[in-house]
Amino acid sequence: MLFMPRIFGSNIMLREYKIEDLPCLRAWVNDPEIVDNLSDIFLHAHSLNETERFLQMVLEGTSETQKHFVIADIQTEEYIGQIDIIKLDWKNRIATMGIVIGKKHLLGKGLGAEAIKLLESFVFDRLNLNKLELSLRDYNKRAYKCYLKCGFVEEGRSRQAFYINGHYTDVIFMGILKEEYNKLRDLQK
Repeated sequence: MLFMPRIFGSNIMLREYKIEDLPCLRAWVNDPEIVDNLSDIFLHAHSLNETERFLQMVLEGTSETQKHFVIADIQTEEYIGQIDIIKLDWKNRIATMGIVIGKKHLLGKGLGAEAIKLLESFVFDRLNLNKLELSLRDYNKRAYKCYLKCGFVEEGRSRQAFYINGHYTDVIFMGILKEEYNKLRDLQK
């Protein structure tokens, strides 16, 4: 099992999941304003048992292809959201990420961008991976701007590949390479 220490930013930390995070997960997991921007695993309402099973799986930490972090307040360690490596391809040195800010009043405050930058450092500087990638729906403009700000580049689209609320929308694929991350980091020094 890969040991993952806490990672500290200026406003947040990326920390391990705790059993006490369950009420925070339950607070957003069935909120359409949040889950409509996420994957199809949130297509239907999630029961308490489903959320508990997910949390237990993360707490057990047995997957070598998934790594999970809670985005937490740096002072209080309070749950804000989560950022997860949902697929880790060791051979090709690629990680696929997912992120959610679970507290709506904290959206638009830069916490997601800070979490992504911390994850980029972990992926490129600690795990020595070559690429971090993600996908999103074209209507998620806030996330798209955030990903661009964090150095991601649009790599392509799958047209009308996601059906929601009575219409089809494009799925956008984005990625950042280690060399692009290093250039951005050097520019910010």
